[in-house]
Amino acid sequence: MAGILVVFDFDKTIVDVDSDNWVIDELGFTDLFNQLLPTMPWNSLMDRMTKELHSQGKTIEDMVEVLKRIPIHPRVIPAIKSAHALGCELRIVSDANVFFIETILKHLGLRDYFSEINTNPGFVDDEGKLRIFPYYDFTQSSHGCSLCQPNMCKGHIIERIQASMSKEDKSKKIIYLGDGAGDYCPSLKLTEADYLMPRKNFPVWDLICSNPMVIKAEIHEWTDGEELGRVLIEIIDRICLEERNGSSDQLFSSDCKLQTVSIAALPQAVPVPRY
Repeated sequence: MAGILVVFDFDKTIVDVDSDNWVIDELGFTDLFNQLLPTMPWNSLMDRMTKELHSQGKTIEDMVEVLKRIPIHPRVIPAIKSAHALGCELRIVSDANVFFIETILKHLGLRDYFSEINTNPGFVDDEGKLRIFPYYDFTQSSHGCSLCQPNMCKGHIIERIQASMSKEDKSKKIIYLGDGAGDYCPSLKLTEADYLMPRKNFPVWDLICSNPMVIKAEIHEWTDGEELGRVLIEIIDRICLEERNGSSDQLFSSDCKLQTVSIAALPQAVPVPRY
């Protein structure tokens, strides 16, 4: 089969919760987190919180044990394995951090299914302490996207992926899955040949429904891990069938209400919230 690239967000897409909040809440530091949240950017806050965790005697092992308990719908793991078995390349584009994501994927036996993880750096330093940094160093300069948070523009990442694909296989299609406001910008970068799987009634869904006509990709919503798995495999099977038959009839499956809102009316100048 010709190439299919499946790009997953991580928090509230592969796993059912936000991994940052999960660790903070499970280790009992929610109050301090909420107190500091209005005072600094998210990544800076998470780096500060790991310092607080370590200062209160929490270890990397404590964090790992918490991450191993993170909720995930039972149908998501088979869906990932099935997509890989059908010949799809799988990547992650996430505003979490690499330490949390890789720890969870390794525990679930899924790390080797993904060819690339694009996320904020997170590593254990020489003192055995976890450090978390932004994907893009916004203290030095701006990535220039008014839709995204200063530390990461997922749209830029998708454009880089598309540029590399154009050199390797121009026929490769992208299936993009996400839930958050940060998944809206990359949704705008997808082409007519691609597929978008927004999580219904989550922030990216609301942004898409404000003007679905600006989305070029074919939209297939999902609500939980059960639907995620079913819809994803249906799309992959359909692409395979179209490749065999040489056809590509487009179908808009979303039940978003179409609105006659111009693209200029979108909130281009106001950054969307992280969630």
